[in-house]
Amino acid sequence: MASSAISPHVALLRGINVGGKNMIPMADLAAIFEAAGARDVRTYIQSGNVVFAASPRIAERIPAAVAKAIAKEFRLEIPVVLRSADELRRAAARNPFLEQGIDPDWLHVAFLADVPERARASSLDSKRSPGDAFVLLGREIYLHLPNGAARTKLTNAWFDSKLATTSTLRNWRTVQKLLEMTRPPKPSAR
Repeated sequence: MASSAISPHVALLRGINVGGKNMIPMADLAAIFEAAGARDVRTYIQSGNVVFAASPRIAERIPAAVAKAIAKEFRLEIPVVLRSADELRRAAARNPFLEQGIDPDWLHVAFLADVPERARASSLDSKRSPGDAFVLLGREIYLHLPNGAARTKLTNAWFDSKLATTSTLRNWRTVQKLLEMTRPPKPSAR
């Protein structure tokens, strides 16, 4: 049955191991995912990117289970946003800034936990951070941040408050690496 097939997923945790705050060792994080039912758990860099395999039923429970385990073990409230490999691939393919030829070094994606209500989405101020631009498509916000992510006013806190959901930001390079990690390994030449 396709609905119970094990497939790759990506968990995006917000705000861990950034600026010396919310420190969680990656080995401990991987163990938390395994305890929640994930298989083939791999982490990418220290800032909360986890690629794992699971059935859709188990994957659906992972964000809450992982957040609860982190709260218990580390006393941290860490949001966990989930995408299947297919969802991540579709999200990357529809980045509107790529078509404009913008340098990928200035591109980011904010992954949202939920699709925001239309009224909330339409209330976003496109001029909030002069020089920066964003496009909201479904559960992703594509950002062009030529002034840098550290200087933008298009922050997780702002998007979360305006859209009533949880967001977590990744640069384009990280998105591409996570996509690569979700692909099956290439057969080795013998």
